[in-house]
Amino acid sequence: MRPNHLRNLLKEGKPTLGTHVHSPWPSMIEMVGQSGLFDYVEYVSEYAPYDLHTFDNLGRAVDLFDNFSAMIKIEQEPRGHIASRAMGAGIQNLLFADPRTPEDVEEAVRAVRAETPEIGGQHGVNMRRYARFGAEAGTEDFVQALEDAVIAIMIEKDPAVENLEAMLSVKGVDMVQFGPGDYALSIGKYQDYSDPAVVAAEKKVIETCLAMGIRPRGEINTPDQAKKYLDMGVRDFCVGTDVVVWIQWLRDAGEGMRKALEGH
Repeated sequence: MRPNHLRNLLKEGKPTLGTHVHSPWPSMIEMVGQSGLFDYVEYVSEYAPYDLHTFDNLGRAVDLFDNFSAMIKIEQEPRGHIASRAMGAGIQNLLFADPRTPEDVEEAVRAVRAETPEIGGQHGVNMRRYARFGAEAGTEDFVQALEDAVIAIMIEKDPAVENLEAMLSVKGVDMVQFGPGDYALSIGKYQDYSDPAVVAAEKKVIETCLAMGIRPRGEINTPDQAKKYLDMGVRDFCVGTDVVVWIQWLRDAGEGMRKALEGH
């Protein structure tokens, strides 16, 4: 089974850095790996088109590089199916969107961990590529690989903030990402991410995570946005998104060229 670079960094207490990719083109993942600057890439499947072949191809792209791993952002349903198939393809780490209760978190953890009497998960033996198509399935290394999968959860709805400590108390949660967009919507603040209630909720999430020994992650678009989070004690970041970079380039280049073409 492939070592999980992200898990190893968490065990060593080191900072971690990822970036988001929406494109299902495996070469986008390969470019991140070739940079040598990121610990993992997050495939944002909640927003992007994909099929099961996509997962296999993304897993193969990650396998080209040592000291590199992948995470997948999984939509609310069907979370268990997507988690199982993504892990089977070699995407080792999982970010679950939209949990609202401790029971939601428990369900997510069970989907990842092995179905043994001691562990009590629901992930069983299979013939997928992460286990060399069955050659390593059901072994001690297989079970350990499932234990090493980093489980992150989004805290992005008002009920999740209300249930925060209970949700973070579920065994198996490693990392938390606050979602200001969904949180603002859930309290009736439409795209108002600077509203005091949204800012206070993010602060509460980060401080509670740190107090409970769980890693809060900062999602930012540019490195200069990291200082606020670093000052709060955050050491894990996911910076940038391929579609945001592309949209911004289109706006900048398009506006520049329209101005250049004026009068011609």
